[in-house]
Amino acid sequence: MRQVLILLSLPGMLLGPGWAGADDDGEDAELARRLRQAGEIVAAQPLVEDARHRRPGKLLEIELEREEGRYVYEIEMVDGRGRVWEYFYDAATGRFLREKLDE
Repeated sequence: MRQVLILLSLPGMLLGPGWAGADDDGEDAELARRLRQAGEIVAAQPLVEDARHRRPGKLLEIELEREEGRYVYEIEMVDGRGRVWEYFYDAATGRFLREKLDE
């Protein structure tokens, strides 16, 4: 089962304690904050920077997904040619898992 929590959906927003969730009541963002404070997931900002080094572009969205019992960050970036790339990181360790061109 895959559970998706959208954490950031507008480019240019700052990451950190002030994250805005995609839902109106902020439950997803609050869950992400609690997981971060509990040490269960790492901060997303360094992972966004890593994704930018892999392929320069603009941040579109960050999702925190629950896949096969673990949290995974999915970071979507758009490159200079308008292609959307997805980068996946283990949210507990920050380890890069894979990238995918979103076609």
